[in-house]
Amino acid sequence: MIRATLLFAILFMLAACGGETGQDTKPAAEPAQAPAAEQLDALYAQYWEQSLERNPLQATFIGDPRFNDQLPNSLSPEHRAESQAIAEDWLARTRALGEGAGLEGQALISYQVFVADLEGELEGYRYPDHLMPLNQFRNMAGQFAMLGSGTSAQPFKTVEDYDNWLSRASAIPALFDQMIVNMRQGVEQGFTQPRILMEKTVPQIEALIKDSPEQTLFWRPVESFPDDFSAEDKAQLTEAYRGLIADTLMPAYAALRDFVRDEYIPASRDDSYGLGALPNGEAWYAYRARQSTTTDLSPTQIHQIGLDEVARIQGEMRKVQEELGIEGDLSALFAHMKSAPDNVFESEEAMLEAYRAFRAEVEPRIDALFDIRPKADFEIRPVEAFRAASSSAASYQGPSMDGSRPGVFYLNTYDLSARPRSALESLFLHEAIPGHHFHIALQREMEDLPAFRRFGGETAFAEGWGLYAESLGKELGVYTDPAMYFGALDAELWRAIRLVVDTGIHAMGWSRQQVLDYMYANSPAEPTRAVSEAERFMAIPGQALAYKIGQLKIRELRNRAEAALGERFDVRAFHREVLSDGSVPLKVLEAKIDRWIADQAG
Repeated sequence: MIRATLLFAILFMLAACGGETGQDTKPAAEPAQAPAAEQLDALYAQYWEQSLERNPLQATFIGDPRFNDQLPNSLSPEHRAESQAIAEDWLARTRALGEGAGLEGQALISYQVFVADLEGELEGYRYPDHLMPLNQFRNMAGQFAMLGSGTSAQPFKTVEDYDNWLSRASAIPALFDQMIVNMRQGVEQGFTQPRILMEKTVPQIEALIKDSPEQTLFWRPVESFPDDFSAEDKAQLTEAYRGLIADTLMPAYAALRDFVRDEYIPASRDDSYGLGALPNGEAWYAYRARQSTTTDLSPTQIHQIGLDEVARIQGEMRKVQEELGIEGDLSALFAHMKSAPDNVFESEEAMLEAYRAFRAEVEPRIDALFDIRPKADFEIRPVEAFRAASSSAASYQGPSMDGSRPGVFYLNTYDLSARPRSALESLFLHEAIPGHHFHIALQREMEDLPAFRRFGGETAFAEGWGLYAESLGKELGVYTDPAMYFGALDAELWRAIRLVVDTGIHAMGWSRQQVLDYMYANSPAEPTRAVSEAERFMAIPGQALAYKIGQLKIRELRNRAEAALGERFDVRAFHREVLSDGSVPLKVLEAKIDRWIADQAG
């Protein structure tokens, strides 16, 4: 699709050439201009090619190998200024073609998404994210270790693959050096991370630093050379990797650790935790909230939605409490669930096996609610040990664009007492099927969409769909065990709590302890989970708002469709319509579903 569209763009710009003509022959007519939709498709393809060139890690993660040897210094002032100028240029060109062009269908959706994304990116340049590029949740040092270990998106199948990593990894020190420069500027200008976050970051980096290359994650590709490598290639690559790790990577990791530990932590914040405490922080967080939710809701409005949802979900929990025959208030129910001995997995392997067994139970039931499903497969893996202590309960990594690398459902097996069995069914539905694996893998398989849509995404749609997928449990015939239904309500309650505490931290000046106190008072959260989540909210302001706001919108649209269509409502058709155009802003989704309802009713 990308190549065909680029070819069209090239052909469109060529002028027609004719041979000699007779005296009476009329001049050749000027070639007709292509429709705006076709011109925009060509522009999107050009944009995507440039985007991958400037963001080679993105290319690697979607399975495009052309830039696997590259790692630009994306934190440098020059790269940032150039990126802003490029975004301004693409937005101007797109508007010139699309405004007033009468776009319809996919052309209209693509235009709306493309313009909204660029407008949001440009607004973001007002705020200095680059001065706070590191914390315990977004740790570039750990991300590179995962890539270099051979267990992530970076391929290690050919000699060229191994050479590509040698080249890419050699650029890591320059990026770390730029990170240090930026963080020093942040200290000077009053933009620093909370101390507690950076104190969690140092052990993450420390865990990656070893005395010998053979002890590092970066050595794993050397330990698992493909069988078809020659002895000469193995010997050369072994020495090259030993030198890379010992002479380039370990010194860079040590320098970053030393800077954070000895210089940055003493200068970081220990009396405030949110964006609101930083210069222009109120506007910064309001921007983050809009970007995360793709709505115009203010932090104050979102906070109230959270309080209302907490109250509603707790009402549902009281019904479960009555069903279980537990006396007292909700704290008694929480205590009962915490103390149930069968609610804790015996081991990491038992946890993984339970999730894999549930997969076999759910997969045959999906057809009742869906008539589309992705071709790509997914795996269930534990979160790597070096990052488990500060990672969330689970996450999902999408498959490569050709499906040859499956998606990955990562389960956090750290501190099993904080990973209750009752969370199993809802967590699986959210991360795997019909949640993130469904919508992300399906989107990547939509070859008729512009590439920026196939491989892009809106957090509110993605996380809203994941949480909506959790709500389908009873329709799928699961949540039959009251404990599992409690687990689903607990998961939904947690997302409602996120609305309250994320806005509390960043817009209302809440302390870390206030956040933890609210969590403990309103949920059965264990300290491990509560602390990890509270500090996650500090690290990525606004991201946690996307889940509940997105879910509420999808559920609102389903209720609207059911009311309008009555007996003609088909839940499989509704789900197909929600998923069929990939991830879009909630405003675009609402307009699309309204058009679909009108067509179905007509």
